[in-house]
Amino acid sequence: MDQPLIGCLLALCAITATGYSSKRSPVNLDATPRITVPNNELSDVRQFSANVKNYSTLLLEDDKGILYVGARGAIFSLNSSDISQRSQKDIHWEVTSEEHNECLKKGRNNQTECFNHIRLLQRFNETHLYACGTNAFSPKCCFIDGKTFVLPAQFEEGKEKCPYDPATGYTGLIIDGGLYTATRYEFRSLPDIRRNLYQRTLKTEESPLHWLNDAEFVSSALIPESLNAEVGDDDKIYYFFNERVIEESSSFLDKTQVASVARVCKSDMGGKKILQKKWTSFLKARLVCSMPYYETLKSAYTLELGSWDTAIFYGAFILQWRNMEASAICQYSISDIQKVFDGPYMEYQDSSRKWSRYNGDVPKPRPGSCITDEFRSNGYNSSQDLPNNVLDFVKLHPLMYEKVKPVGEQPILMKKNIIYTRIAVDRVTALDNKQYDVLFIGTGDGWIHKAVVINSGVHIIEEIQVFKERQPVENLVISKKQNSLYVGAPSGVLQIPLSSCDRYTSCYDCVLARNPYCGWDGDACSDVLTSEDRVRMTQDMQSGIGGCLNSTDEGASVTKSRTVLKGDDVLLQCDLKSNLARPKWVVNSSYPLDESDVHFRVGNDGLLIMDTLLEHGGEYSCYSEENGLRAAVALYTLNVLLELPKEKLYSESTPVIQLPTAASLSSNKLEFVYISIITILGGLCVVLSVVLLYVSFQQKRKGKYAMSNSRSTNVELHTVSSNFKDKADDINNYSDGCLQIIPGEAPTMSPSKETPPPPPPPPPLPSEFTNGISTLPNMLRKMNGNSYMLLRQNEEASSPLYNSFTEELSKILEKRKHTVLVDKLDESSV
Repeated sequence: MDQPLIGCLLALCAITATGYSSKRSPVNLDATPRITVPNNELSDVRQFSANVKNYSTLLLEDDKGILYVGARGAIFSLNSSDISQRSQKDIHWEVTSEEHNECLKKGRNNQTECFNHIRLLQRFNETHLYACGTNAFSPKCCFIDGKTFVLPAQFEEGKEKCPYDPATGYTGLIIDGGLYTATRYEFRSLPDIRRNLYQRTLKTEESPLHWLNDAEFVSSALIPESLNAEVGDDDKIYYFFNERVIEESSSFLDKTQVASVARVCKSDMGGKKILQKKWTSFLKARLVCSMPYYETLKSAYTLELGSWDTAIFYGAFILQWRNMEASAICQYSISDIQKVFDGPYMEYQDSSRKWSRYNGDVPKPRPGSCITDEFRSNGYNSSQDLPNNVLDFVKLHPLMYEKVKPVGEQPILMKKNIIYTRIAVDRVTALDNKQYDVLFIGTGDGWIHKAVVINSGVHIIEEIQVFKERQPVENLVISKKQNSLYVGAPSGVLQIPLSSCDRYTSCYDCVLARNPYCGWDGDACSDVLTSEDRVRMTQDMQSGIGGCLNSTDEGASVTKSRTVLKGDDVLLQCDLKSNLARPKWVVNSSYPLDESDVHFRVGNDGLLIMDTLLEHGGEYSCYSEENGLRAAVALYTLNVLLELPKEKLYSESTPVIQLPTAASLSSNKLEFVYISIITILGGLCVVLSVVLLYVSFQQKRKGKYAMSNSRSTNVELHTVSSNFKDKADDINNYSDGCLQIIPGEAPTMSPSKETPPPPPPPPPLPSEFTNGISTLPNMLRKMNGNSYMLLRQNEEASSPLYNSFTEELSKILEKRKHTVLVDKLDESSV
């Protein structure tokens, strides 16, 4: 068995063992968003964009009401309550022509790289901001006065603080005057974690055994572990990144990428002789979500809950192996990470070229630890006082043996065929006085998934298409003060509400949404946080079914009428708002639809009644059933006729246009009418003569050559059945019958033959007597995210609940000529 096949089998085993645990049903491993909100249905959205690109760096100062935005060649100061207001301030920080030309000489891309991409934008002190940009592959940094908000005259060298490449992973924080950054700095340099500005400069060790192996950094976070610490601990900075692992003993794992988390101590001073100007507290550990060695960390978010020991990290991962692709969300606790860093170490075996557990003696004080009260009592007041054997151990043992596993040891959410690019989390107190974490997850094609963590699973409340054009969501920032989510992307910045409670129009819709921001107040679905009377509000976060008066909502829409001839087919539409709902049909207000009847075909978008009989007439009600609750969606009155009404037969005859007669017009009017008709006919003759002369002249000029080479580029429509693949070798195989549009040219007509005129189009049918068939091309059911179920020809049998419409469409096309047309529409129809 070859190595790729072994790797594939092991990957599948890893998915089965880790991703599809028996603790959870498979449905939750590919959760379906309850509601799909396309871009044209968004409301209360504010947008900002200027004549620049890449609005990816966001800094929110909620107390000041300012959102700072770093883009390509510009920095903006926006009003956080409404970013679309034009009273914003801006700084244009573009590269000079000399810098641009120098970048081109380096062979860099003129479309993306030879510009100034703002990568760092942080508050330095009460008066100034600190910003860094790539500056056409020659990074620069500067201090910006928050009041004047103008570009200073002097800049600082940014090569030690900012990456050259705008696409390189980067993260940076300013803590107590120190700049903590992690990236690949100089051109073709190794990745590094550094501290700069007004503190002692530190970096990672550059040794044959690299602490960071081709690392791509994602984010960083400060955890103030010195607060209320009985042991006198130090604050720590945690870094989340991906790095390569090269192990020659593992065939299919060679050069694979893994997610990792590292930490350093804020008060680290480096070593005195060993590890001079290097971190003495650097430790790292593998971060596992679902599939070790096949997952890539795309985003990490730190949810601070007041006390550092309750902090939670959320990670958005991409799971990739050959043609398999999915995204996953995992949750980690700070206590689990601490246990790993307090556990056994790994060491690198030169003989086997592999990392393995270190089983020897660990020197004291513990290597990689911050300075605590215990260290100080033994005479170690700073990292420069640590003994050489401790520093040597740190240098050779940066990796921990245990892996950091997620809470519950499995993902809380998985989605197939979707790339999650960014995540932000808000903790909300619902009406049951419990706290729920609301996840806002950006995708690679411009959507936001809004989800809530309930117990050990995730319910996706809705998916929102925030950008009409496909583009990745690059940054997400939450403002509880403004009740807003700010979305940064290549084309601009958006501000959307956190709650959007007005999207739910009934008590059932509001409760079934399980949105912790929203509750039903008796009249409308409103925001729980801003409501004055929370006692009257209804919400059911745990089950999503309680609170409404009845289990069925009879507030249905207006009754529609359908009239059909006996033996014809008719389609009754039922458009469900929720992707989690299923249609339930009731006949004559009390009898459930007999779905086993061969005349009925039930789909997610409607009911198709084939070869109708007289007893099929009556009232049909469609209910949306979700989580045990029913809500009326559509009501129909179906009339089945034996024969065409006579008055309608007469009305269908082609109207004859008669000339006015002497009996209907007076003699003076008759003369005027005749003169008008003769004048019009004469004018038409003149026009036709001119056209014929012109066409004859053009044909003589072109001759036979022009006529023989003239072709009309048309689109040819072919109907390809499932058996066609056996009859043609030059056509691609099709798994089922479908309509194929083949771009090409129509057959060349003979010069001696005239093209026959096209037949006149049939007159449009009234909406009540189209049997619902004219709506078929628009019936694209939103299912499981952004995918759709398309009604298409299929010759294979399928489930009676979710069948294709093969026989239905065939019969419909044959019987369209029998469609009943009636003079008087039903007064109750719309």
